Formats: sequence, structure tokens, C-alpha cells
Amino acid sequence: MKETILLGRGRQMIPVPSGTWQEQLAQAPQHFQTRLGFMTEVHHQVRYFVVRELPALGEPIRPEFIAQKLGLPLTQVEVILDELERHLVFLVRNAQGAVAWAYPVTVEPTPHHLTFSTGEQVYAA
Repeated sequence: MKETILLGRGRQMIPVPSGTWQEQLAQAPQHFQTRLGFMTEVHHQVRYFVVRELPALGEPIRPEFIAQKLGLPLTQVEVILDELERHLVFLVRNAQGAVAWAYPVTVEPTPHHLTFSTGEQVYAA
């Protein structure tokens, strides 16, 4: 059996030899460290919180709510949200500054509707 993967490009399927995809896979840890290296433990805490709470609340999450629930200063939460959004990592805020998207979920309608075993409903980002 050939060790290739098929890569979809438009209507075409392009075979990718094992050496090529294995090289790319080997570079993944460094790529993610470079891309996510700016994140502190508190960045991760904020991100995990909004991902967990978006389905439960079913509406965008305001920075004040995040700060209150996590016991963090509002200014720190706002800086963290700015950094996460600026680095195109995990979240997007609406015009009012509330988190509406936190990958992999969003409260904004998309074609991908999710229902959790707990009954919570949300859209996939």
C-alpha cells in the first residue's frame, strides 16, 4: 500500500507522498509553539472559560462577566481578549465587545448546529 494522502483542491484530489506529509507533520509542534507561544496560563484560562460557557449561556459573553467569574481584573481580561483576537487565535468579539465566537463554538448562526448531551445548543464555528 502506498503511503500517500489525498489533498482536495477544488474538484481535484491530489496525492501527497509520505515524505512530504511526514515532514509537515514533524514541523507541527514548532509551528504551534511559535503561534501560541504568547499565551500565558491566564490566556488559556480565559479561552477555556468562554468555550465552556458559550453553549451554556447561548449568547455572547461580555468581558465583565468573564472577569467576575474568573476573579480577574477587567483590564486584564480586556487585554487578553485583545491579544487572542489579534493573534487570530480562538475567538472573535461582536461590535459590543462580547465574545461571540470561541473555536470550536459560536452563538452566531452558522450552517452547523450542535446539540450537546446536556441539552445545550450552539453552532459550530
